Amino acid sequence: QVQLVESGGGSVQAGGSLRLSCVVSGYGISPVRYVMGWFRQAPGKEREGVASISPAGDNAYYGDSVKGRFTVSRDNAKNALYLELNSLKPEDTGVYYCAAGRLLSLVSRYYDLWGQGTQVTVSS
Repeated sequence: QVQLVESGGGSVQAGGSLRLSCVVSGYGISPVRYVMGWFRQAPGKEREGVASISPAGDNAYYGDSVKGRFTVSRDNAKNALYLELNSLKPEDTGVYYCAAGRLLSLVSRYYDLWGQGTQVTVSS
């Protein structure tokens, strides 16, 4: 059974930082072959693409709202994906999901495997 498990969420004040992690496990999966992405969903809003990183980690896309503040990275030896969140704003609040997909994109339909999410809450 393939699992994507996120961790690292929490509550911080505006201007603070967090580091999210996602570990991929399961029989028959080779995470190094997948594009990996981070998405988020705030209450009452649609899921939003935050960052996407290529299988080798040499290319990444970011949503306009997080450019310059968030950094995505991956460690294929550890089957892990990371998201550094800096200069956090209240509007960054939401559930953050990691996903494994087929295309370097911020569009969720290109991702086939999803984690359960981790909550990030930013207070003003």
